[in-house]
Amino acid sequence: MDIREELLISEARANLTEVISHVRLLRWTVFLKNRTTPVAAVVPIELGRLVRRAGGADKAAEILRAHLGPEPGDDDA
Repeated sequence: MDIREELLISEARANLTEVISHVRLLRWTVFLKNRTTPVAAVVPIELGRLVRRAGGADKAAEILRAHLGPEPGDDDA
């Protein structure tokens, strides 16, 4: 399977081992979509640990926005 930056959840489920390999070895972030809407991401373990250390996804996003500014189209901004 051709692993892309965005996958339908059903595609990721059917190819989970390959998705995890790409994330782990190639350091990719793979966004999972429910039809057309991104709903989650598979990230390298180090990033997941940093998110947890920051206090969770909301706090990590707050910290990153303070340094990077909001992403265009970012609904959480």
